Amino acid sequence: MAQPLLLLAAALLALALTLSGAEVPLADGEPLEPYDRLFDAAVNSYHRNDWQGVIINMERALKNQQVLYQVKTHCRLQCNNQTGFVSSASSRDFLFDLNFFNTVLRKAECLRACKSTRLGPDSLHQVTEETQLEFKRRTPYNYLQVAYFKIKKLDKAVAAAYTFFVANPEHLEMQQNLEYYKLMAGVKESDFTDLEARPHMESFRAGVRLYTDEQFLASIELFEKALVQYLQADMECRALCEGPYLFDGYSYMEYNADLFQAITDHYIQILSCRQNCAVELASRPGKEKPIDNFLPAHYDHLQFAYYNTENYEKAIECTKTYLLFYPNDEVMNQNQQYYEAVLGDQLARHIDARERVQVYINSSLLEKELLYFANEVFGITFIDPDAWTPENVMPVKLREKQKTERETAARISEEIGNLMKEIEHLVDEKTKESVEIVKMVREGGPVLYDGVQVVMNSKMMNGTQRGLMDGVITPNQCLELRMLSNLAASAGDGYRGKPSPHTPNERFQGVTMLKALKLAQDGKVPLSSAKLYYDVSEKVRRILESYYRLEKPLHFSYTHLVCRTAVEGNQVERADLSHSIHVDNCILNSEALECRKETPAYTQRDYSAILYFNNDFEGGEFIFTELDAKSITARVKPDCGRLVSFSSGSENPHGVEAVTKGQRCGLAIWFTLDPRQTERDRFEADELVKMLFDLDVDQVAAKAPAVGEKTLGPSEGGPQSQGGANTQTPAGGQATEMAGEPGAAPSNKTPTRDTENQGPKAPADVPLNSASTKQEL
Repeated sequence: MAQPLLLLAAALLALALTLSGAEVPLADGEPLEPYDRLFDAAVNSYHRNDWQGVIINMERALKNQQVLYQVKTHCRLQCNNQTGFVSSASSRDFLFDLNFFNTVLRKAECLRACKSTRLGPDSLHQVTEETQLEFKRRTPYNYLQVAYFKIKKLDKAVAAAYTFFVANPEHLEMQQNLEYYKLMAGVKESDFTDLEARPHMESFRAGVRLYTDEQFLASIELFEKALVQYLQADMECRALCEGPYLFDGYSYMEYNADLFQAITDHYIQILSCRQNCAVELASRPGKEKPIDNFLPAHYDHLQFAYYNTENYEKAIECTKTYLLFYPNDEVMNQNQQYYEAVLGDQLARHIDARERVQVYINSSLLEKELLYFANEVFGITFIDPDAWTPENVMPVKLREKQKTERETAARISEEIGNLMKEIEHLVDEKTKESVEIVKMVREGGPVLYDGVQVVMNSKMMNGTQRGLMDGVITPNQCLELRMLSNLAASAGDGYRGKPSPHTPNERFQGVTMLKALKLAQDGKVPLSSAKLYYDVSEKVRRILESYYRLEKPLHFSYTHLVCRTAVEGNQVERADLSHSIHVDNCILNSEALECRKETPAYTQRDYSAILYFNNDFEGGEFIFTELDAKSITARVKPDCGRLVSFSSGSENPHGVEAVTKGQRCGLAIWFTLDPRQTERDRFEADELVKMLFDLDVDQVAAKAPAVGEKTLGPSEGGPQSQGGANTQTPAGGQATEMAGEPGAAPSNKTPTRDTENQGPKAPADVPLNSASTKQEL
């Protein structure tokens, strides 16, 4: 068994050589002073109020810690290059062991010579776990921010404080310090810098911000830069894993292993460390969880960014690279087919995935196979950090064991859940009738606008919190909005870029509020049409607030003008729905007759509304059902000016029947009662309306008419609302200033502004980015 293990180990080590970077020149001289000794000296200076001593020693401690890691990384990569393993022609070659250990001995000698020249004896740099933890928590910057403040170097004090706070966002004293610094004269926004920021993470996040703003060309440069930095960081992280064997507690006192068992224990620990580099590089200081699918996400963003810059060769390359991780990804396979069709088969067939990533994946999979083997044979625990690992990499017995454990856990969880449901059912039955009566009484408020008629209420539609109204907009307005939808919309916009998100038998195209206003600003669509779009959305909001007698104002969660068109030739014997039965704010399980309010559902949504523009098509009726998704309780046939509205919870499962001929258009709006969940684009849209039409949106929205008072519709005088001004800050923006006491010196304990950005959104085009958010009608 030892021979195959050594063969696979040698193969892995040979693969690792291809990951080595260029050598880092290091100056000879006195051995590096241990950073823990400098840290202790800095702390002692702090207690003596020797601020210069704190700064000198702590800065040197931080620098020497980095130099220590750089020297270790450099030496290990250099010695890997100089003493590479040579695979034997046959595993039966009796010289294999001698050749293998000859390389091991030469590598050890190379490392000893390389490190001792610069670092001195290894015993100098044996740092305690406590000190290592202090540096991981960025404690040195806590001391530095106080010392710099004392000598009135505010720019460096701010940078040190911010650097500490990024890794310790719960530290209230440092948060107060930062708020105090903001109020001080001479402090600039640029002073709030993370001195420990990882280059690959900074480049990626900057790329995401540009990508979100649809600055695709600029984002490409940053994503490509982030990839280079990531792979370099991965190489260094893996090299640092080749350290001494780490015993658990006092287990070293009883450790008694033979040669191959000792090699196995140590090498498996190194492999586990290397696998964890994917987690380490995807982690952000102060955040509990790493970014999911971090490395594949680079290629996901890049393929779509290259598409938007019409660089189809690179788009195909990045798509194929992403598919190395997830070969069965439906969205990405569709994108590849689209790009190849645009570019042409002759050119596309010669474009391959990036070789560097293929090497990375192959090496990682070999490591995983060894780790799973060790798990199965020696019982050494391995938790795979990657979601992209193929299922067949895990041994069959281990898969079956984990499957049994999952089924057992699921069964126990289900039994507990059923018991809890029985208890909840008994309680719910007692309150259900009274709740339904209250809702029915509350429903039915005035619709505020002349010409708007309530056609059906909840009782007539066999449900709860449902309403159907006609006459919300005029035929001319229907025509204008439908023309806007076809003129401004792009295929798949609002659906993660996917042209057929719900069924391949229909094409979807849409336009968001913000995009319509931006197009109007650029002169690509009529200003009056974009303004009508905005006004109508406000009108619908006000109607729902009044009709459902809501005590809190509604806020826009998502607004989308959309058309779905039947694909000719695909309509014979259709059995699918245009949009399958679902619930807007929870995940419907029709078999279990339950709806779980959890991610990825849009749990923030409270009310939904759809305003139709036309009826000149076949099929496409809106339907309400029971929780079984089969029993239809009500139907709505779309027509110009017809508005169907309902609460977004499990009481209102709904869907859309197949559009078999023609085009069905409408305006879909989802509302939330939580102002913190207001869509970011709405704030931008409000500002754009103010600029384009010289209106104070907040004042217009705050003018609520008295009940029964005639109000102007969107075509007559603009939107009005009883919701009041919205003062929320868009998500992803700068943190608002907190109240603090100017003049108080910062505390020497330590906090940060949350600079986390929003996830990427897919602009309006055919291919899509699988990280983006799907919307629906």
